[in-house]
Amino acid sequence: MNITKKRLLIYLGLSFGMAWLVFLVFILTGHTWSGSTPEMMSLVSLGMLAPAASHIITRKITGEGFRLSGKDSMMLGIDLKGKKWLFFLVAVILPVIYATLGDAVIWLMCPEAFGEAEVSSFVVIIYPLLAIVQGVVLSFAALGEELGWRGYMMPKLIELVGMPKAIIIGGIIWGLWHAPLTCVGHNFGMDYPGFPYVGIVLMCLFCTALGTVLMYVTIKTNSIWPFMHAVNNSMPSVLLLFMKQDARIPLWIHTLSHIPLIIIAILCFRLMIKRNSITKENTH
Repeated sequence: MNITKKRLLIYLGLSFGMAWLVFLVFILTGHTWSGSTPEMMSLVSLGMLAPAASHIITRKITGEGFRLSGKDSMMLGIDLKGKKWLFFLVAVILPVIYATLGDAVIWLMCPEAFGEAEVSSFVVIIYPLLAIVQGVVLSFAALGEELGWRGYMMPKLIELVGMPKAIIIGGIIWGLWHAPLTCVGHNFGMDYPGFPYVGIVLMCLFCTALGTVLMYVTIKTNSIWPFMHAVNNSMPSVLLLFMKQDARIPLWIHTLSHIPLIIIAILCFRLMIKRNSITKENTH
């Protein structure tokens, strides 16, 4: 068996096995995403660290070493030389843009989900900034996934099947990894036609789109430090301040809200393919 393929399979086995074991405890104890306790949510958060732990364990098993930066490394370095600082800046601002545009789609399609809120203009201005700061400060949480998916799985997939296929396959793998949580209402709830299968498919689509943008930033910075992933998770859209807490968003509208992210992902995908083609031409 190809050594890269063997290493990838070891990583995936550990990542799915460790995380799904934790998620299974959550499910078998009768919890759902909306009705869980803080203790069980902490348990799920522990499962989110599985990709990072699996990366480290796989490197130990395969003897790949633990270089922090450079070729075949863990890509944990932060190099701001040249224009790399610009892409780190883009990484923290971009989630604000596509999240706000996504919620604007919901507002247009489902205006009854929003109401008048007693929010000052200062709060409206400062909210996205606070989301960015929170994301950067709490980026260690997102490191649990980024160190595994972009730091280990994607480089191996790219080596095995090339950039285009790796982006698609990697997104589907990432989405399927979330499947147990999707089955208990994570992201989409449980009240929609085709539950949970439609939700699992949509999670694969979302992870492919987000993973494409994250991979582009990773390539441009040579780092997986998860500022963008963390800011994304901090829900930076200021429109959330005006969304009713009991709002029920139809799944198809929720899906359409990802169009801004998908457009950005398509652009990043084309840029990566173009860069990959130029790199191949220069090596011949």
